[in-house]
Amino acid sequence: MLEKILFKMRNKINIDKENDIEIFDKNKIKKCKIKIRGKNNSLKIEKNVILRGVDIEIRGSECSIVIGENSIIGNNVYISAREKDVKVQIGKNCMFSRNIKIMTSDGHDILEGNKRINQAKDIVLEDNVWLSDNVTLLKGSYIGEGSVVAINSTVTKEFKEKNIIIAGNPAKMVKQDIHWREKLTF
Repeated sequence: MLEKILFKMRNKINIDKENDIEIFDKNKIKKCKIKIRGKNNSLKIEKNVILRGVDIEIRGSECSIVIGENSIIGNNVYISAREKDVKVQIGKNCMFSRNIKIMTSDGHDILEGNKRINQAKDIVLEDNVWLSDNVTLLKGSYIGEGSVVAINSTVTKEFKEKNIIIAGNPAKMVKQDIHWREKLTF
């Protein structure tokens, strides 16, 4: 009970009825904004997650965001699942630096004649993904396990290969067979 009270005191939470939020034990969540609008949406934050100054938005119906255990997400990160039946799936042991945007939707319609041509799409990050400063992941992005997205990159497509470095705007694979670790050695 005390954990729930502290969670609400340390963060700005605004959730419509008919939505679900599930937060596991041993998380450190401070100075975050969580807004869930619509129906049948869900947010799941698994155990041992650290969130500092993160803005999470779910807007629509049957959308979800899942943040895998032991993940660390830094300041000024915006994670958005919008529209209908889209998800943002963040794997275990992921590390996000600062000033990152992850968006399943453009937030507006683009029409060709009377037909909409910019549908929302899922975003998936497998386990052990590192996003550097100022990265943007747009709808349909997929990052394979053990991969790194370089500073200032914009990802617009799927990179299902494992252990790669992705860089640029638009991003492309620039190196294979890499491994990264949180600890910096000198």
